[in-house]
Amino acid sequence: MASSSETDRPPAPGDVAGRVLVVDDDPTVSEVVAGYLERAGFTVERAADGPAALAAAAGRRPDLVVLDLMLPGMDGIEVCRRLRAGEDGRRSVAVVMLTARGDEDDRVLGLEVGADDYVTKPFSPRELVLRVRSVLRRASAATPADEPVLAAAGLTVDPAARRATRDGVELALTLREFDLLTYFLRHPGRVCGRERLMREVWGWDFGDLSTVTVHVRRLRGKIERDPADPRLIRTVWGAGYRFEAGPAPADRAAAAAGTEDGGRA
Repeated sequence: MASSSETDRPPAPGDVAGRVLVVDDDPTVSEVVAGYLERAGFTVERAADGPAALAAAAGRRPDLVVLDLMLPGMDGIEVCRRLRAGEDGRRSVAVVMLTARGDEDDRVLGLEVGADDYVTKPFSPRELVLRVRSVLRRASAATPADEPVLAAAGLTVDPAARRATRDGVELALTLREFDLLTYFLRHPGRVCGRERLMREVWGWDFGDLSTVTVHVRRLRGKIERDPADPRLIRTVWGAGYRFEAGPAPADRAAAAAGTEDGGRA
């Protein structure tokens, strides 16, 4: 557990602060979470249900939303889905979802609709503050202005502008999806285990590795021609994933066969 000095101190130079929207129908939980975040230097707004959360996010766009999964009327999954659908090319809002312990399917579903992280109830408010800081620090990490644009296999990533395209069409990526794609393009052909990806992309030395699995699946859905038969992000069984910067071996063989057939014709 984090010490009080890590979460209750005023923000120091280099700390990441910002605007956080806390969405929870339990006023006690909402008040405690908001109090810890405010003491950590964040500007906090609260909402008690889904429609209020969407209205607040539309009115004064937050940097991050702490979103309870179990909300009356409109659950956190639907709120997260609508937040993502309403971004329409604008800066992606980070989402940390609060879920009940043991509800693995719900946690996975939360990640699949675009949550960047989750914390299970009951949770330590100090741990939540650290997770919020971690997500925002990663999102706002300064990128050198001369950072080269990365390009491979029809994909282009501009780390400085945080913009990614496929065949010239801009991709709607969450914060983590963008970081994950950038990492793959920076390390083509390398087998990357889930532990390495969690450490290098999420900045965590420990955590639920299914977070990586779900984000890889979501990223495949946005960059692969056929996500069910991925050719760019390959699974290396028992080892991790490998990004293919060029055509996969099977594709090269098929292309070569097509050339030979054309020559004979």
